[in-house]
Amino acid sequence: MYFSIIQVKPLDDYQLLLKFENDENRIFDVRSFLEVGKYSELKNVSLFSSVRTSFDSIQWANELDFDPGFFYVKSTLLEE
Repeated sequence: MYFSIIQVKPLDDYQLLLKFENDENRIFDVRSFLEVGKYSELKNVSLFSSVRTSFDSIQWANELDFDPGFFYVKSTLLEE
């Protein structure tokens, strides 16, 4: 299943609030990636907070990104 990300908001503790085109709000926890290669740069809170939507996914100021399908599968549905 593939849904585009239409909105992103950085949260405390290296988590992201993601809104997908199907109107689902989901939480993605970046912490498990903070020791992996170039993603360790996201430990810098300023860089982590630079996240924004880019095409159908998100991207940080250092051009790091993930596939939107990965975000969807690895995130948790936010119950409203």
